Amino acid sequence: MENLLGLLRIHVTRGIDLAIRDIRSSDPYVVVRMGKQKLKTRVIKQNINPVWNDDLTLSVVDPNLPVLIKVYDKDTFSLDDKMGDAEFDIRQFIEVARMQLDNLPSGTIIRKIQPSRENCLAEESCIVWANGKVIQNMFLRLRHVESGEVELQLEWIDIPGSRGM
Repeated sequence: MENLLGLLRIHVTRGIDLAIRDIRSSDPYVVVRMGKQKLKTRVIKQNINPVWNDDLTLSVVDPNLPVLIKVYDKDTFSLDDKMGDAEFDIRQFIEVARMQLDNLPSGTIIRKIQPSRENCLAEESCIVWANGKVIQNMFLRLRHVESGEVELQLEWIDIPGSRGM
């Protein structure tokens, strides 16, 4: 992949107040898409506040592509039920990852992104320099559903020999 910029590690932390799709609960999992890449978390049985703590890693070729998040309820005998979706833009995150930040103290907030109609953020999201890495924590409000949020953490990973930043 000569056009590879680097890797985006998405730590899918947890779901909050997800929709009920079975009788009393749901069996949720998350699907992450960027371009033609598709990754998913494991299923957490009977829980509308699941904790996944799963790491999913995407290869970033085009920073203009949004990352799409879809939450589903796993069903055994029928199609999985939709439990909402969200998307986010990684352009600002990659801009910060391109900066030379090595001399900054760990924990320095580089950029704050406010919730708006153009994003699915449930609250302010900070891009931070932490322990030699660019990190962004975010809570995404799910669309097309009665309730639910997903907590994620993004981390940029440089690849030696890639087109890089």
